[in-house]
Amino acid sequence: MTAARQDGRLTVALVSEVFWQPDGLGRLAERLDRCVQRGADLAMLPELALNPWRPATKDAVEDDAEPMDGPRARALATAAREAGIGVVGGIIHADAETGRRTSRVLVFDRSGELVATYEKLHLPEEPGFWETSHYEPGTEAPRRIDAFGVPLGVQVCSDTNRPEGSHLLGGQGAEAILIPRASEERTYQRWKIVLRANALTSCSYVLSVNRPDPEEGVLLGGPSIAVDPNGNVLLETTDQVAILTLESRVVSAARVAYPGYLPVRARLYADAWREIAGRDGEPS
Repeated sequence: MTAARQDGRLTVALVSEVFWQPDGLGRLAERLDRCVQRGADLAMLPELALNPWRPATKDAVEDDAEPMDGPRARALATAAREAGIGVVGGIIHADAETGRRTSRVLVFDRSGELVATYEKLHLPEEPGFWETSHYEPGTEAPRRIDAFGVPLGVQVCSDTNRPEGSHLLGGQGAEAILIPRASEERTYQRWKIVLRANALTSCSYVLSVNRPDPEEGVLLGGPSIAVDPNGNVLLETTDQVAILTLESRVVSAARVAYPGYLPVRARLYADAWREIAGRDGEPS
């Protein structure tokens, strides 16, 4: 594995483009090369960027899903290694033993080594976003990733609308939360409110990159956005590639200011949530 930076800085590229078309892998290589030329250490792609947006309908396609050594996973690893940049991408993962399908984020370092995975927890089921017809929700909470010098975490799209995940990552010490998404332009202002609130209350950078164009009648689109740990919007753009440098010192300052210094009270809330989980029939 190539060593991560140790200077408390991480330069991230938000790549608002999808790559499932016949020329997709060539374009992906070109975009990652451009990210490297602009100084990026890590590139984040939109939600399921190597797949068409199948949740436009309820019809699942068998070839959309793959094991961990499937063609899209291999393509992401190769692209990261050949460009020499970390990559946050994703696949529809099919478990060979159970047949269970999930929307799985794959995080590769600049040598193309897989350093983390995460499965989307909160799935919509409504026109244009029939996601529960295509895959099941994940079963594990997000975890801090320490492969890039600045500790970070990942979520996927709708996950950010349940702030517990963002707060959990902040509590684990993650300094940035990266959120690939697929959302409609008309809903962007709602997403912006949530992303700013989650950054402010978790005292973490929050970065999100969107699928850029309508697909299959679903009006996907809207800006990529980056928010600092004080809730300030640093970047808001529909550019294909946007670059931002994160700094640990900004997170540290936010966590000694209000509301960062407030106690988390993790045990109290864990006990209260355990009661709710039992009432709803969820394992405690």
